[in-house]
Formats: sequence, structure tokens, C-alpha cells
Amino acid sequence: MTALHVILALGFALMGAGCLVLGLLGLPGNWLLLALALGMELLFTASVGWGFLFVGLLLAIAAEVLETWASVAGLSAGGGSRRGMWGAILGGLVGGILLTGLLPIPIVGTLVGAAVGAFLGALVGELTGPDGRPAGASLKAAAGAACGRVLGSFGKTILGVMIWTMLTVQVFWNLWA
Repeated sequence: MTALHVILALGFALMGAGCLVLGLLGLPGNWLLLALALGMELLFTASVGWGFLFVGLLLAIAAEVLETWASVAGLSAGGGSRRGMWGAILGGLVGGILLTGLLPIPIVGTLVGAAVGAFLGALVGELTGPDGRPAGASLKAAAGAACGRVLGSFGKTILGVMIWTMLTVQVFWNLWA
């Protein structure tokens, strides 16, 4: 292994870790990590491997599904409606972006912003629905959506760490050989 190989592998590991942080901030960190790995594979043949890229792709898709499903499942557990579901999804996205600054602690601020956004979005969706749900039922559904959003974000992060670990080990392994 040459010094260039060590620099490439360490650079990939550090930039990949940065992608994980971006994911925690509500940005598409897992997808950026895969794009970085794809770039490594295209520039330095057999540095990652197409099979590992495919597994990473499957894990990234699973992470997105998990994050969305968890928010919807939380809302459903709280007795929410389809209108509340869409409010929770949109509110979580907007809250993760716009409300991050309310709590200026990296990562925590974004998670809180996304949870507050999911809560408010679900609450608005439930309260403005045509069936005229009572406030107590709407609050219960909104709280479920917020809890689900937080759990979904943690699950997505865990899958992102799995992708990063798998690809980083593969880069070191292949560049070593």
C-alpha cells in the first residue's frame, strides 16, 4: 500500500463521516456517501466494488422507507388520519430545515426541528380535516407522528453508519491489496 492509497482511503473515510453528519442534519447524507463511493469506484477501479455499491443502495433505500414509515406508524398509533400523515411528512421536512436554528446544537437541533415540524404538520392536518376531529385526538396523533419521526431518524442514521462502515472497510481492503 502506497502513501497515495492511505491518503485516498483516509480521505474517503473522513468525507464519508461528513456525509453521515449531513444526514443527521436532514440532508441526503446516505445518498452523498453512495455518490462518493461511486466516484471512488469510477476513478480507482475496484476500490469499492459494484456489489458493495448495490448493497449500499439497498440500505439507503431501506433507510428512507424506514424514516417515512416510522413517522406514519407513529401517527397511526395515535389514531391519525391520511391528512395528518401528509402534514407530518411535510412538516417534518420543513421543520428539519427551518427549525434547526431554534436549538443551535448540531444534530440535536435538526432532530428537534424535524420532530416539532412533524408534530405541527400532523396537528394542522388533523385539525383542518373535514371530519372535525377534537383537539385531544389531534394532539395524540401529532405526538405519535413526532415520536415516530425521531425514531425513524435514528433508524436512518444507524443504516447510514452501516453503509459507511461497509464501504470504508471495503476501500481500505481493496486499496491494501
